Amino acid sequence: IETEVERLLQAMTLQEKIAMLSGRDAWHTISVERLGIEPLVMTDGPHGVRSDLPESGRKSGLTTVFPTGVSMASSWNPELIEEVGAAIGEETLAMDCDIILGPCVNIVRHPLAGRNFESYSEDPYLAGEIGVAYVKGVQSRGAGTSLKHFAANNQEIERMRGNSVVDERTLREIYLAQFERIVKGAEPWTVMCSYNRINGEYASQNTSLLHDILKNEWGFQGFVVSDWGAVHATAAPVNAGLDLEMPGPPRWFGSLLSEAVSTWQVEESTINDAVRRILRIVLKRKASQRQSIAVNTPEHQLLARRLAEEAITLLKNENHVLPLEKAGLRKLAVIGPNCL
Repeated sequence: IETEVERLLQAMTLQEKIAMLSGRDAWHTISVERLGIEPLVMTDGPHGVRSDLPESGRKSGLTTVFPTGVSMASSWNPELIEEVGAAIGEETLAMDCDIILGPCVNIVRHPLAGRNFESYSEDPYLAGEIGVAYVKGVQSRGAGTSLKHFAANNQEIERMRGNSVVDERTLREIYLAQFERIVKGAEPWTVMCSYNRINGEYASQNTSLLHDILKNEWGFQGFVVSDWGAVHATAAPVNAGLDLEMPGPPRWFGSLLSEAVSTWQVEESTINDAVRRILRIVLKRKASQRQSIAVNTPEHQLLARRLAEEAITLLKNENHVLPLEKAGLRKLAVIGPNCL
């Protein structure tokens, strides 16, 4: 693959390279037809393949809805999760997609966080082991994954611009540990950077996070994709290690990136590294065999049921707290938007 990557890179014009660093639309990367470079097709997940309505222009159908991430982790069963990942990988390809946007491995930091269900655990070790199994399962079928949201993205309040203030030790031991385990142990095709800032710097242009830690220290060989709309500048993200702006068409890259290269704000060698990473995944996907597989099969439904059964968690009723004794209650607070 590396030989072919270099051949294609040498054959591409600078403008073709720059164009490749932005999406074509919400789900596709750019193709270069004259060189046979096909687009990658991404789809949402991560507990089943998202299927759009027929009018979307994408393949539609009823895919298997597997239990969510918190249920996967509640099974404590990496072997089962690898089976689930393999089934999701099969359905990803069956829906004519190449990469599923998952797993989500953000730490469950607060019980009220709106997307806790999508993540695995408050424990970095458990999240890492379940994530490794999921990624291995999906990618064993020739589909790719997008490890997200990198990093310290643990709440929905101010999710698009919140600032996660965290010291180095806490960052590495709590918020990055599961990412490191999965990157090194399963080699996900892509990593998705998050919306938020980390110590004042947006994740999409955080050199320490993307370049120094992810790529240099951990040896990540895939490409870094932005969360949808998470880019805020042109030169800074590319120089920091962001490889693909999504969704397309480009907002901050494209012609603005061409201008940044022509004015020496971004080196062509930096562009080459980003394109090289995307080409690596394009060729990896091309090398895998796309089999004719049905979705939402009885086998996959049984697998989803098995996971649901293994995820059942019993709570211990210590000191006979439940059932509540009406005689001893003066007031009962029911809190939340749906309490009425």
